[in-house]
Amino acid sequence: MSKILIKNGTIINEGLSFCGYILSENGMIVEIGEGNVPDLLEQNFHGETIDAKGKLVIPGVIDDQVHFREPGLTHKGDIHSGSIAGVAGGVTSYMEMPNTSPSTTNQTQWEWKMERAAETSVANYSFYMGATNDNIDSISKLDPKRVCGVKLFMGSSTGNMLVDSEKMLSAIFAESPTLIATHCEDEATIQANIKRFRVEYGNDVLPSMHPLIRSSEACYKSSSRAANLASKYGADLHILHISTEQELSIFDAKPLEQKKITGEVCVHHLWFDERDYATKGNLIKWNPAIKSERDRDALREALIIGKLDIVATDHAPHTLEEKLKDYWQAPSGGPLLQHSLVAMIEMVNQGVFSIENVVTRMCHAPAIRYKVDKRGFLRQGYYADIVIVNPNMSWQVSKENILYKCGWSPFEGVNFNNSVETTIINGKVVCRNGDVNRDYRGMSLHFNR
Repeated sequence: MSKILIKNGTIINEGLSFCGYILSENGMIVEIGEGNVPDLLEQNFHGETIDAKGKLVIPGVIDDQVHFREPGLTHKGDIHSGSIAGVAGGVTSYMEMPNTSPSTTNQTQWEWKMERAAETSVANYSFYMGATNDNIDSISKLDPKRVCGVKLFMGSSTGNMLVDSEKMLSAIFAESPTLIATHCEDEATIQANIKRFRVEYGNDVLPSMHPLIRSSEACYKSSSRAANLASKYGADLHILHISTEQELSIFDAKPLEQKKITGEVCVHHLWFDERDYATKGNLIKWNPAIKSERDRDALREALIIGKLDIVATDHAPHTLEEKLKDYWQAPSGGPLLQHSLVAMIEMVNQGVFSIENVVTRMCHAPAIRYKVDKRGFLRQGYYADIVIVNPNMSWQVSKENILYKCGWSPFEGVNFNNSVETTIINGKVVCRNGDVNRDYRGMSLHFNR
């Protein structure tokens, strides 16, 4: 029988911070308390005790947007290696995207990923069903208790899964039995910008021009269209990776439980801005693009006040060789899963966010929005997905400690002043100080819908 007692840590949970203890047995949290461990409990405890004095104890991070590249693109990354990197960074559960090869656009392909994750994933997992211009039958038959959501590309990106049929868009918003997660960039606007920049600059387009090509206008036009469709059909809409100040007008600053249209922001849009293209180049080329400092600061404020609800990564590995090609040939996306939590806590240290807000947006909010069963909180009766963070550990991201299969990070050379010390998944210690138990296997996520 597996038992873990965590004591003396600063527990961050549901907007509160307090010194206390957590007891887990057989994968579940059975007791949480403030202050010292009761003498009777400590005297009769037979299991592993973790003294977390001076450490932060938080729920495991739930990342609702990752790309692990399996099947078909496993030279970039795969479920096993991606989950290892995530666990080292405090991510205990993830939801993976459908633009693999082949794309996850029918039940057979979705079941294949579920079986593959059961075989290889170190973290807990779920997978999106991808929308196309002709698979409404597959979408309408989804089991909302097993499938995290439908991924809808309303702008082309890696994988060429653009849905541009007006009839199909209406059908998806009217008939999807589960949450619709959208990539919103207006294709016509982007294609017009591409044509203009090709004529004007030819092959001399710079990475810094990416936010002009994948423009704020393109983002707002598509996001507002998605919101209008969701309002028309009463759909459950989650707009992924919001990147502009203008788009914030779509969202309301009210409790998440009261919303049917919600927004997510990614770590890279909170950390970087357009000034960083000068040193990072295509390494920070994402879709949607990293934009201005003003946009970045507006996104930060929206997260604080609750206009935006969830922080995710859009972890999307490519090889370094691919990313170092010229602008037109370099793919968009980059690996982030291992460093998302430490980057957000670093922004806490910088005075940008409170630690309570970070835990709310990375742990609680994904669980609420997706109705994840018994995860995302430190509560009695919930799965023991727990992360212990050392808030006073200085280290530098380097090739030697990067766990991504692609072998690089846009944070390479960055000094963080906090580190993920222990990751517990389903009541098992799966990672200590970056050393991951690669033989552990996570569980499939279930949804209370």
